[in-house]
Amino acid sequence: MKKLAIILTICILSSCTGDFLELYPKTSLNQSNFFQSQDQFVTLANGCYIPLRNYNKEAFWVVTEVMSDNTTYQNHVNMDTGIKLKAAFELFLITTDNSFVQSFWANAYAGIKDCNVLLNELEKSEITWLKESIKERCYGEALFLRSLYYFNLVVSYGGVPIVLKPITSVDALDIKRSTESQVYEVIVNDLKEAITHFSKAADVEENGRASLGAANALLGKVYLAQKKYAEVEAVLNAVITSNKYSLLTNYADLFNPSKKDFKETIFAVQYSESLAETSQQFIFFMAPSSSGGSVTTRANIMINDANHGFNIPTSDLISAFEPGDLRKDVSIKVWKGADWDGVVRDIQYCGKFKPPISSSVNQCSDNMPVLRYSDVLLMYAEALNNQGKTSQAIPYVQQVRTRAGLTNSLTGYTQAALDVLIARERQVEFCFENQRWLDLKRTGKALEVMTAHTSREKAAKSYLNQIPQAFQLNANKLLLPIPSQEIIANHLEQNPGY
Repeated sequence: MKKLAIILTICILSSCTGDFLELYPKTSLNQSNFFQSQDQFVTLANGCYIPLRNYNKEAFWVVTEVMSDNTTYQNHVNMDTGIKLKAAFELFLITTDNSFVQSFWANAYAGIKDCNVLLNELEKSEITWLKESIKERCYGEALFLRSLYYFNLVVSYGGVPIVLKPITSVDALDIKRSTESQVYEVIVNDLKEAITHFSKAADVEENGRASLGAANALLGKVYLAQKKYAEVEAVLNAVITSNKYSLLTNYADLFNPSKKDFKETIFAVQYSESLAETSQQFIFFMAPSSSGGSVTTRANIMINDANHGFNIPTSDLISAFEPGDLRKDVSIKVWKGADWDGVVRDIQYCGKFKPPISSSVNQCSDNMPVLRYSDVLLMYAEALNNQGKTSQAIPYVQQVRTRAGLTNSLTGYTQAALDVLIARERQVEFCFENQRWLDLKRTGKALEVMTAHTSREKAAKSYLNQIPQAFQLNANKLLLPIPSQEIIANHLEQNPGY
């Protein structure tokens, strides 16, 4: 794996053709002829999204959803290395050399590096822009994406090195970890500046790209992580009153890869099945490992090794859905067949991600939601409730529940009861969307919830009791370890307990 010093150097950037949603890397541009036109700056901005696409399809779901009480893995007769690397996150047996820990870190810093290059070139550029609003959009995208990369890093690893400009490999060796509060300060400043730039780019907003709404929504999520509830209320109110976003009538429509949503989905990681590098394989990772091609509809792709049978819904998640909740049948599907031990069972699996539409191989095009309008509504309600504005918060929770078919009145809910309900709503609304683990940590419930969850898992699955040290969760395990390569290369301080 690359050292931080190498990660932060200039990489090859890819160009694109057509709509942003058809972001297919085609050719390489060298720096001698780059950054000399508006189109080339747009191409450079497009490149800033690529590491986000890469770590979401490779590692982020492993270091978030797999660690939560939402999902488990289907047992395998032979626990090969690939299975163990992913299962380590559920079992809390993560080591500093785990490849998913390193991949997530490396891709995040690759994205930060690309954003820094774009910002640096924008500052010194003397080109004539055909539209100044495109320039403002490029600024906004770089700042938004850099803040998203840093936010995902800080909530996962704690304090991390801060790099805000292109640097040499020698300079990178001297950069040590900053505190969490320092990282959050950078994130908030970036998002505030991104909001200013996006406010001047309304005429060039484009589906799939970061936008003013995305910047405000992410800033609200960042403030919520810091428990700055008045600030959450202010920035999310701007999203709500913009009247640009609304809940889809049918929850299932959010997860239709043939007709992607940009009405409720404020920002999502974009995928296309046309090329391997722009596609993802979520349904292949999450289909029961013994299901052959009956779930993926691609019998030519073998389903029986380390890449399959993950994000299997737990009994905890299944029981979190209330009777009549329309989201359950959308989110959780059932395949009946022989399990790992040959016994025929009903095996639940994630239903949000779909098989390929036209690709003959394991190339899928479902987007991974990052910010949805329902998220804004529930975060807004949480912020109101935590300021004692419970009666004002209830209608926003009710909007989400009504769409799910749950129309019973919430009148009479206390602040404490509504807080519990919001947490459960977030669990079922965003299951398999990489939010549950981070929500548990943010609300301080991770140790309590996961201790009870792991006790139930061990009681139900005898084979788990044969894995030494499994499920020994403590406060240190709430953060990922700093990758061993970064400890060695840059002499970074390791998180406690690793």
